[in-house]
Amino acid sequence: MVSEPLKLVRIASMVQILLNEVRSIELDQQARDRLQEVHHRTVDELREIMSDELRTEMDKVLVPLSEGASESELRLAQAQLAGWLEGLFHGIRASMWGQQMAQQRLLASQAQALQGLDQRASENTTGGMYL
Repeated sequence: MVSEPLKLVRIASMVQILLNEVRSIELDQQARDRLQEVHHRTVDELREIMSDELRTEMDKVLVPLSEGASESELRLAQAQLAGWLEGLFHGIRASMWGQQMAQQRLLASQAQALQGLDQRASENTTGGMYL
């Protein structure tokens, strides 16, 4: 799904911190321009490391920013991106949990099979010693 998970984590952390920072300040035109540039570059970087399926989902969910977006539009776009990334992380965690559970079931069934083989092997021995 994601070719560079560490890059994804770095980008998501940056987006979250940026969102928290811009909530508390009023953005002048230069700050709005910069935030819009960061948003576009962030989305482009994410597109490079994601599977086609995730790119399609991201394109459906994230509304592109028009040039000269307002402060509210920029904040909303950043919040939307942060929310989508958070959902992606929840999906990854759920997938990993499911894989771990499947692995545990497989190991438990293999352990049961080995126990069955050990029991059959001990039942087949006569207890006598042969030279």
